[in-house]
Amino acid sequence: MPRPRPLTHVSNSQSVDYSSQSQLTPRTPHSRSGRAEEAYGEVEIDGVDELQEGDMRNMQNVPLLRSSASDTFPVTGYRGRGDDHRAETRRQGLTLKLIASRLPIVIGSMVAGLLLILIVVSYQKPGTLETYIGGVVTPSAASSQDSTNSTQQDHNHVDPAILISYENYTFFPLKPGEYAAECRKMVGVWMENHGYWQIPPIGVKDVIHKSGPPVCSSTITYMLGGKVGLVADLALMAQAAALAQERNRTFLVDDTYWNRGKWKDHFEDVRVTQPGPEQGCQPPPPEELVACPRLARHWIINAGTAKYHFNHGFHEQYEDPYAHNLNRDKPVFETAHESLSTTIRPNAQLKALITAARKELSDLFEESSTEYIAVHIRRGDNKASAWKYSSPGIQVPTQEFVDATSETWSRLNLSQSQISAHIASDSPAAIHEFSEALDKQWKVFSLSQSKDPNIKALASPEQYFQNNFEKLYDTEERVNLTRGIVVDLALLSGLWSDGEIKPQAVVCTIPSSICKISAIGFGWEGAFGQVNELGDIDQQGKRWVEIDEKSSIIPVWSAFNLFN
Repeated sequence: MPRPRPLTHVSNSQSVDYSSQSQLTPRTPHSRSGRAEEAYGEVEIDGVDELQEGDMRNMQNVPLLRSSASDTFPVTGYRGRGDDHRAETRRQGLTLKLIASRLPIVIGSMVAGLLLILIVVSYQKPGTLETYIGGVVTPSAASSQDSTNSTQQDHNHVDPAILISYENYTFFPLKPGEYAAECRKMVGVWMENHGYWQIPPIGVKDVIHKSGPPVCSSTITYMLGGKVGLVADLALMAQAAALAQERNRTFLVDDTYWNRGKWKDHFEDVRVTQPGPEQGCQPPPPEELVACPRLARHWIINAGTAKYHFNHGFHEQYEDPYAHNLNRDKPVFETAHESLSTTIRPNAQLKALITAARKELSDLFEESSTEYIAVHIRRGDNKASAWKYSSPGIQVPTQEFVDATSETWSRLNLSQSQISAHIASDSPAAIHEFSEALDKQWKVFSLSQSKDPNIKALASPEQYFQNNFEKLYDTEERVNLTRGIVVDLALLSGLWSDGEIKPQAVVCTIPSSICKISAIGFGWEGAFGQVNELGDIDQQGKRWVEIDEKSSIIPVWSAFNLFN
C-alpha cells in the first residue's frame, strides 16, 4: 500500500506560538471547520463539490486546535447565541404549529365523544332526546302505559290529511277483502318509510273515534275471514296475540265472516285466556276498526292484510339481529309457543275429544311404552316446495313419508318392541297407502280408523280444497271438520297435552301450516335439537322432520304463511 503524500502547505503556514495558548480545545463541531449544528441546507449542498478542493487547501493554514477562550474563536451555533434563545424560539414555533395541525383532531374527538354520549342516553333512556329537541317520541320508546295514553290522544283528531274515511261503506266491520283494499292505498306511503312502531311526523292516520269508556282504549283484533285454512289463521293469530300483549292492548277475535262457525265453538274466549290491560272493557264499534296502519287505535288484522304487517319490517323488529339462520327466528318461535299455550286453547268440548283420541292411541301401546311418531300428509290444493316436485300435479310421494318415519324411529333409538304412528291427512287414500307401505310390526292410528264414532266422524272425507270448502259442506259439517283438524293438530304436535301422551317426532312438509305449527308443540330444542351458533339444525337430534325441502332452505322453518 503506497504511503500517503506529505502535507505541502505546512511550511507556508504562519507561525503559531502554542506555548502562548492558555488552553487547548480540541476541534469540535463548534470549531470553524466543523459546524455540525449548522449543517448544510438543500441549497448549500449544491456547492459542496466546488468548494471541497479549496477547503482542503485552506484548512491547513490555521492550527488544528484553537482555544475557545481566544478572541478569534468563532461565535457560532446556539451556544454562541445563548443556550435558551433557539430552544425558546423553537418551542414557540412548534407550539403554534402543533395546535394548528391538531385542532381538527381535537374537534373531531369532541364531536365523537358527544355522539357517544347521545347514543348511550338514547339507549338507556329512550325518548329523552326526542323530548329535548321537540321531536315525536315513538311508541316503542315509551312505556306500555304511556303508549296507550299517547294512542288515545293522537287519534282524537279531525285533520283531513290523516283522516281515514269509510263514507263509501255501509256495513261494518268491513269484509276481509275490503280491509286489504284499504291497506293497498297506503303501501309505500304510510307503512314502510318509518320504524315498525314509529309514529310518522305528520301523525297517525286513523278514523274519528267517538266512543269512550267503557270501550277498550286500544285493541288488536284478529279477523277470521274463512279465506285460508284454520291452522294458517292460528299461526297468524298467535303473532297478533303476542303483539297485543307487548303493546299493552286488549286482544279480540272477530268471527263475523268465518265459515267454520264461531270462535267459541272450538276455542276458549280470548278475553278469558288473555284479559289484557282493561279487563271487562267493551269491544270498539266496528266502524272504528282500521287494518292499516297498525298504529291505529283499534287495529284489525286478517290473513289478507297480514302481508302488510308480518313482512320484512316485522322480522327486522322481532328476529334476533345478532343470530344466524334458524337462530334468528327463535324469538318469533317463542312468542308463538306462548300464545298457543296460553291464549289459543281448545274449549272444554274439543278438549274432551282430544283426550279421548289420545287415550285410544295409547291403548295401542303396551303398558311399558307410550312412544309414537306423528305423520302429516297434505294433499288437496297443497303445492310442494322443492324444485323436483314443482311440476303441476306432482306431490311428495307417500313412500318418502314411510322412509322418513322408519329412519326417525331408528335415529332416536325408540323402542323396537312397540312401533306406533299416528297418521293425519286430508286424503283417505293417502292414509290407506301409508298404512299399507309400513312394515307389519307398525301399529297405525288415525281418526278414520277410530272405534269411537264421535272421533271417527271428525275425519276428513276427501282431499281439502280451500275454495270448495264452503261450497261442499253446510255449517254443521264445517264445524265438525274443523274440530277434526284441531284434534289431529294436537296429536301431531303435542300441543295442549296437559300431561297426556305426546309424539316423539313429527314427519311433514314445509308448505303446510300444520307442519309449521307442529314444530312449536315440541319446543325449540325438542323440534330442532342443539342448534349451533351458525343456526344449523341438529340433524341427529331433531324431532321436527321436514321431508319436502329437507332442510335445504334458509331458514329451515318459518312461523306462518302469508297470502295475497
